[in-house]
Amino acid sequence: MINPARLHSDLSRLGRETDMFLATVESLSDDEMTAPSRCEGWTRADVIAHIASNGQALVKLIDWATSGEERQLYASKEARAQEISELATLPRAELLGRLRESAAFFAKQAQRLAGQLAVEEVHLHGKQIPATSIVALRIAEIVVHHHDLDTAWTIEEADPDSVLNALEAAVRTMRAQGAPGMTLVTEERDEWVIGDGALRVTSDREGLLEWLARGVAENVEADGPLPTLPSW
Repeated sequence: MINPARLHSDLSRLGRETDMFLATVESLSDDEMTAPSRCEGWTRADVIAHIASNGQALVKLIDWATSGEERQLYASKEARAQEISELATLPRAELLGRLRESAAFFAKQAQRLAGQLAVEEVHLHGKQIPATSIVALRIAEIVVHHHDLDTAWTIEEADPDSVLNALEAAVRTMRAQGAPGMTLVTEERDEWVIGDGALRVTSDREGLLEWLARGVAENVEADGPLPTLPSW
């Protein structure tokens, strides 16, 4: 069970990040929706469709955590890609409606995490996710993909704890995908070790997240050449 105070705090931050994401999306014109995003090969509409799809899919992790019965988010990678593609081609108003519905559905279902949890961990793409961090995972998705929309919004506008959630998700991904050995250190005194921890990489949280998520290295420093990171 998640401590009720923590769950309330997590859902409050999720609501804040979601509201900002929705405000950005609602400000986009039809032409701006079809412009490229920071996700290679995806338009902004694709990113928005992913967030709409993700909110529904992550509820399956809540189902898993509360029932103990393993659930897969999608039947296959192809099914996931098809669902996102179909959502992205919807008329703007309909896509935004699906986005809002998905966000509300996840937030409502997440209340179940305050009850007895059947398992301590669930799994996603080879990553072990503490059941108590499912809401934080959704927050990470919102923050990273808000950045991917490539608008005037910046990561600095996210809540500091939300940026931390996104960093923790990025580190899990790096570990699951066999990223080179690194010790990641932030100015806020966070530290994560990946592999043998050989390369020391430092930045503030926002700079480190931009590098781990999208390879932007302008604000990171290292005691050796920066490696090419796995994409995610």
